[in-house]
Amino acid sequence: MKFGVIGSGSWATALVKMLTDHGQSVNWWVRSPETIEYIQRRRHNPHYLASAYFDVQQLQMREDVNAVIAASDVVVLVVPSAYICDVMDQVDSELLKGKKVLSAIKGLVPGPDLLLNDYLQQRFDFPLQDYFTLLGPCHAEEVASEKLSYLTFSGVDMEMAAQIAAAFKTPYINTIINNDILGVQYAAVLKNIYALGAGMAHGLEYGDNFLSVYIANSADEMASFLRTVGAEHIVVGEHHTDPITQQRDLNYAASVYLGDLLVTCYSPYSRNRTFGNMIGKGYTVQSAQLEMNMVAEGYNAAKCMFNINKAIGADMPIASTIYRILWERVRPKKGFAEIEKVMN
Repeated sequence: MKFGVIGSGSWATALVKMLTDHGQSVNWWVRSPETIEYIQRRRHNPHYLASAYFDVQQLQMREDVNAVIAASDVVVLVVPSAYICDVMDQVDSELLKGKKVLSAIKGLVPGPDLLLNDYLQQRFDFPLQDYFTLLGPCHAEEVASEKLSYLTFSGVDMEMAAQIAAAFKTPYINTIINNDILGVQYAAVLKNIYALGAGMAHGLEYGDNFLSVYIANSADEMASFLRTVGAEHIVVGEHHTDPITQQRDLNYAASVYLGDLLVTCYSPYSRNRTFGNMIGKGYTVQSAQLEMNMVAEGYNAAKCMFNINKAIGADMPIASTIYRILWERVRPKKGFAEIEKVMN
């Protein structure tokens, strides 16, 4: 099974490290010829995760995205959701036929406000059977330092999901398999929005006591939305025991739902928390974006989810308030005074 990684940011670099550490050869789309030459010569990405070194004999780096797709069996999409349409507009649709697509994108396609599988189906008539996701609490910086992390792979074809997951498993990466494509993607989007709010709370000088209750209420709000859209197995603490083996199954909600929410809200590595912290301290959205020089997925996600929820009608006062602070210029202090009223 040949993997092609589309993207060269920090998370893409981390995934290339996982694959090569497992012994996989990787086709890697890197847009800049200067970056390709640097990696070939110095064996690490000069822009992201400089401590992650590669055996360059395992890398086939190309500037042409179609060449990477043509040479790969599994196409791993790892670009910010805001730019996915620009990238996919370059792709020859014939090259995707018979391929597996593995999404590592924690965001919605802005504009049409679609999950990536729905966008691919509309844009390329790409079948859900060949679509998989790679999500969970796993910061790129900790992967670079080989700290134990957990990834959840989802797909309708769970046998293929297991085969794909096996290629990423290393002594520092544990993998979980499920078929919850809808739930894990929406959870990955929502946790970024709530992490923005956690950062805002920090910037507004709320303490840990408030933040703990804020995150607990965010988890409750997330579960309510997921239940409304039909996601299953969303309750932490629920397990099923195999009647023959008597083995208890894994509850992936603990990792990919709650775990990812917690780490994104608390970790100093979290872009969304950092972005929100700036907003809470009084930065404008534009100045925070310039300061970070990185993409905080929760910013566009807040607007996408606000639009999506107009049709779904889930009760989401926290996510709605974060949207209003970011997109309708509600002052963070005023917004959080409203959030205080809905928390319990």
